[in-house]
Amino acid sequence: MEAANLSVATASVALALGPKTCSSSPSPSGILSSTPGNAVLPGREPPFSVFTVLVVTLLVLLIAATFLWNLLVLVTILRVRAFHRVPHNLVASTAVSDVLVAALVMPLSLVSELSTGRRWLLGRSLCHVWISFDVLCWTASIRNVAAIALDRYWTITRHLQYTPRTRRRASALMIPLTWALSALIALTPLLFGWGEVYDARLQCCQVSQEPSYAVFSTCGTFYLPLGVVLFVYWKIYKAAKFRPPRESCAAVAGHHVKEAPDEAKMVFTAHCRATVAFQASGDSWREQKEKRATMMVGILIGVFVLCWIPFFLTEFISPLCACSLPSIWKSIFLWLGYSNSFFNPLIYTAFNKNYNNAFKSLFIKQR
Repeated sequence: MEAANLSVATASVALALGPKTCSSSPSPSGILSSTPGNAVLPGREPPFSVFTVLVVTLLVLLIAATFLWNLLVLVTILRVRAFHRVPHNLVASTAVSDVLVAALVMPLSLVSELSTGRRWLLGRSLCHVWISFDVLCWTASIRNVAAIALDRYWTITRHLQYTPRTRRRASALMIPLTWALSALIALTPLLFGWGEVYDARLQCCQVSQEPSYAVFSTCGTFYLPLGVVLFVYWKIYKAAKFRPPRESCAAVAGHHVKEAPDEAKMVFTAHCRATVAFQASGDSWREQKEKRATMMVGILIGVFVLCWIPFFLTEFISPLCACSLPSIWKSIFLWLGYSNSFFNPLIYTAFNKNYNNAFKSLFIKQR
């Protein structure tokens, strides 16, 4: 009798806790199933609450908006000849990675989120494809942000040496290197057996939790690019803030006409004033353009840090301490990181009027 009561109590606890899930999954695990007020009845699937429907709707809208907005930026860059140069090719590379995040990674994450018990029901092969593209795309997106920051840094601090030709060569090197390093980090577990990404017994699909790979992947994917962009933006800020003032035409050349006749002085003074006025206007326009670009890079870096640092802190610490956050927080952190792919094109277009004009002309031509 006591044994029967004990078995009933154990079954009740199992039903209350729900099925066992991955202890540290890269996919959103809990944001949909851990809904307030959900009661799981024995022998029945948990119903979709209003909260669950709202969250699913928001995530679907996020996926669609991320895909369409990045695709629009990519199509605009390809169609407008003026954008076939640096830094727009770096923006295009970022848009490609963000389009892939929205098309291949986020939908499968949502499918995993909606599955019963947050299990992976799509098999080992698709799990490997999903994890590989997941790590590849977000790593490429993060490293492209670092490449854009480097390009801006060299443009401001090495204006004379960083000619358009040098700029093209640098971008032609940075873009393939970005994708090659991202592919190396993504494919290492599959090529060299550095941890397992799929557990058939638990139906669990996750990034390799091998502690050495966790350190390698998080540092290579996030912490190293983070250090680069923070250092670079600090140098950009110093260069923009402490730039020496340009000397006026009269201050530089006035002593050359000190002994000239009065008529020559009048002619030189008129010419000098016109030149100074023109240069002041040109410098002001150029400085405003540089300020907008610097602000764009600063906001891009700030949003990138806010979106990704909670997830990568969790991914770095969890395998090392063999501990895990609640599923709902891991889900929130991952989808916050995915949302960075949505914010990137918004930041580009908000600080560049050329993109807005290109969008308008693109739609007008289609009509």
